[in-house]
Amino acid sequence: MTSPSATREYPVSQPFRSLREAWVALVGLSAIFLFEMMNNTVLNVALPTIGRELSAPTVALQWVTNSYSVVFGGLMLVFGVVADRLGRRRVMLAGLVLLGAASLATALVTSTGALIAVRAVMGLAAAMTTPGTMAMAFRLFANEGLRVRAITLISTVGMVGLAIGPTVGGLALSFAPWQVLLLANVPMVALALVGIRTGIPADDPAELHRAPADLPGGVLGTATIVLTLVAPTLFVEAGAGSWSPWAAVAGAVTAAVLFVVRERTIPHPLLDLSLVARPQVSGGLAYKAASGLANAGLGYLVTLQLQLDWGWPPALASLGMLPQVVVLIAGGPYVHRFVERVGIDRAAWMSAGSVVAGLAVYTLSGNLGYPWVALALVFVAAGLRVVGAAAGINVLNGLPANRTSTGAALIDTAAEVTAAAGVAVVGTVLAALFAGNITDGHWSAEQTGQFHEATTASGLVLTLVSAALIGWAMRRTRRITAA
Repeated sequence: MTSPSATREYPVSQPFRSLREAWVALVGLSAIFLFEMMNNTVLNVALPTIGRELSAPTVALQWVTNSYSVVFGGLMLVFGVVADRLGRRRVMLAGLVLLGAASLATALVTSTGALIAVRAVMGLAAAMTTPGTMAMAFRLFANEGLRVRAITLISTVGMVGLAIGPTVGGLALSFAPWQVLLLANVPMVALALVGIRTGIPADDPAELHRAPADLPGGVLGTATIVLTLVAPTLFVEAGAGSWSPWAAVAGAVTAAVLFVVRERTIPHPLLDLSLVARPQVSGGLAYKAASGLANAGLGYLVTLQLQLDWGWPPALASLGMLPQVVVLIAGGPYVHRFVERVGIDRAAWMSAGSVVAGLAVYTLSGNLGYPWVALALVFVAAGLRVVGAAAGINVLNGLPANRTSTGAALIDTAAEVTAAAGVAVVGTVLAALFAGNITDGHWSAEQTGQFHEATTASGLVLTLVSAALIGWAMRRTRRITAA
């Protein structure tokens, strides 16, 4: 059962009475979530091609993926707080314009560094647009059931993007250069702009959070996230005897301590830590983090295995992801019924557990053949289909009405930061155990063994950490569930 706070009514400027009434707004919000999720996966299947064309070493290839997630996750909370103060619609529209410009710039990319920079700008734009997506959907309706259905609908579109990203990417590479995968953002940005501008009214000043923005806190929080994710790569690149990785660790710890101290002592913190400490909020974030960590690690590993270990061409590798696509799409009509049947809290831990179970199956059996990989993808897809909406509703129900953008930013920050951490763990272990450039192809028997060893080691680490997060969240929310 959900907590009593789940029935609390939030002020809504112009509440819609049905999803059909809000269809224009929902199309715009869904388009944002679609390209946000596709940007997390669409390049995965193209990584070997990008590595060969741009002569990217293993670590640089990791940052083609991670530069987006690190900047996205690092700045999302800042822009969530800014949106609660300046206006969710205003910040979202500005982010959409920036995302369109960055996507067009992909056509000019000729080096790994330039691609990483473009991906980082896309992460900045996504940080401006994404926090408002769930917050706006939540506030479009006064009825709790409509809110769940709206967020489930938007999550469905996003999950489809997450699922089809590798498949679309692999098929597109059969006849087009890899740059087209990011240029595809442009029409989605245009659709989102039209939907948001025409379907969502301007922000009501009375519903904005009036406290001053804590920009120094934002800098400290962002520095903590970025330095934490950069440190493992520096240890592999420079070695433990170098000063740079230890400087990153020291900087991350220092920034984290200063962030906590500042947020606890200033009158208007960027993030009220007492809100995060609420069982509903912290539990929902932990479920989201566990699924993000496991899914990102699995997706990165499967992409490399199918193409570099097994030698599948991009088009065939994209078809290898179809079990995930089928489950994510076919499961849509059953999400709302499942959540209603078992309750929000139980749905959250069951779905997060399914994602982690998928990673465990792959870690233990993925090297035995494709059927085990397919089974792992099915488990992950089944969990992802539910956990976004279930965990998100829990978090938003645990927060005050004027902090919905902040809450949505926390949800997406947990997902993106842990996704970046998952890729960082896999990339770091691969760089440490695999001798040579992983994208060169034609591995020796020794290199194949090293890849399998790295797959098992990184998968085991991610499985254990993700499972621990779920266990902690279940214990944390036990009292609320009992109530």
